[in-house]
Amino acid sequence: MIIRHKRIAMISAAMLSVTMLLAGCGAGSNGASASGGAGDNIITISTVEPQKPLVPGNTYEAAGGNVNDMLFSGLVGFKPDGTAVNEVAESITPNADNTKFDIVLKSGWKFTDGTPVTSESFTKAWSYTANAKNGQLCASFFSMIKGYDDLQDTSKLKGDEQLSGLHVTDDTHFSVELNAPNSVFPVILGYSGYYPVPESFYKDPEKFGNNPVGNGPYKFKSWEHGQSIELVKNPDYQGNFKPKNNGLTFKIYTSNSSSYADVQGGNLDVSATIPPSAVKTFQKDSRLNAYSKPSSGIATFTIPSTLEHFTGEEGVLRRQAISMSIDRKMLCDKLLAGTATPVKDFSAPPISGYSDSLKGNENLEYNPDKAKELWKKADEINPWSGKFTIAFSTDGDMKPIYDAVINEIKNTLGIDAATAPMPTGNEFHEAVTDRKIKGAFRAGWQADYPSIENYLTPIFSSGAADGKGSNDGDYKNPEFDALLDQAAQASDVDKANSLYQQAEEILLNDLPQIPLYNQNANAVFGKNVKNVEPNWKGVPTFFEITKA
Repeated sequence: MIIRHKRIAMISAAMLSVTMLLAGCGAGSNGASASGGAGDNIITISTVEPQKPLVPGNTYEAAGGNVNDMLFSGLVGFKPDGTAVNEVAESITPNADNTKFDIVLKSGWKFTDGTPVTSESFTKAWSYTANAKNGQLCASFFSMIKGYDDLQDTSKLKGDEQLSGLHVTDDTHFSVELNAPNSVFPVILGYSGYYPVPESFYKDPEKFGNNPVGNGPYKFKSWEHGQSIELVKNPDYQGNFKPKNNGLTFKIYTSNSSSYADVQGGNLDVSATIPPSAVKTFQKDSRLNAYSKPSSGIATFTIPSTLEHFTGEEGVLRRQAISMSIDRKMLCDKLLAGTATPVKDFSAPPISGYSDSLKGNENLEYNPDKAKELWKKADEINPWSGKFTIAFSTDGDMKPIYDAVINEIKNTLGIDAATAPMPTGNEFHEAVTDRKIKGAFRAGWQADYPSIENYLTPIFSSGAADGKGSNDGDYKNPEFDALLDQAAQASDVDKANSLYQQAEEILLNDLPQIPLYNQNANAVFGKNVKNVEPNWKGVPTFFEITKA
């Protein structure tokens, strides 16, 4: 959930924080359409239950992020091909060294409750998200703005303190001062955590999240938890992404197989998740239309930095050994039927800065003999004990993938290893957020904005650890952080990307996450459904979809 992503990417972006490939079947599994027939031009889309209420600053998983992207519009938006365009912003003007940005809003924008979108609709929302007292998941995205550190000591905060780097001149003019130069900042402003919220939000944020008021292409109609989220076209929207349909109904599933069957049967319009049982056949199924195209998604699993046997030199050796135990080509060819590609770095091929030739990427290659050698070296430091586990949610139909990964680790290294499945994505996400998982766990990312920086800073920087962002493994490396800082100050994209790639080489050695594959954007849709194409981050371009 930019979006993203988000988380995204995200960008809720976003994504893909850890919801890549998730979907399933609650509402709609009985075959009933959530919003009538094709004639009403309401598009039904499969999803899972969002982790939290629909608050932009507290959403960093794809299910909630995809909905928020339709309900809210930020200063910047992204065309389907990833081109950044001003949305609510009339102009975003940097000073000479990219440490201050003067922002002018277009006049006439309104929230769906009729109240105007003003400078404070942004500045107050950003400060609320950054303020640690409010416990928002997207807080770390604001760490670049002056005053962020002052809002991190909860013992001294009430929750309404404002970022000192934000200065409002009037309803359509404000400025942003950063802690350091950042030439990527205008792109980051497209991330969903930077969306505005109306004044009504502050009266009861949780209530707002269950009945959100936005300023985007669609407006909220209803959320029947566990069943569906309904949006209708916003007649007052004046941005770049005007809907070609009359509304979207996100139908909540707990099984990819069920959503897939509903598309086959004509009871669901679009599903962007394919069950493992159909990956070899979905593009040839005569009952539906489909696509499989490169996207920004990456599938990984996280090994927390505090996990026993996975710290220091011992931990690096064991992480590399585990990574080399996995035959990624087999996963992609046999289990994913060519709808994914073995990873070469920590980002994805469509993203600016991606590289398939970084130092250390040999640690992502299948090498069982080397894996055994490294594991033995780790045992010489501290003999292995216990069981290695990987947690994931079963409503994402990921069991075949993680069964295969665990079997390879077990057979190569000769250790006790097992999967640790959890019933629902929501339960799994909460356990990850609350640091309750005592082993490795499934992860992944769907870009928030089209830059390699988005695959690094939100997921691996020290500032995003300890519940302040998407660094759920709490990885911390000062050398890595320093390279991120240098890249942010670079004078052009090429110089920035070179530094980001150096930072990636540290990750390829340390392996705080074990990258598995770059997932294609896959989707199936009904025979009467038109204009379904993935956007730059791999999500269907919802506002363009129509029905015959």
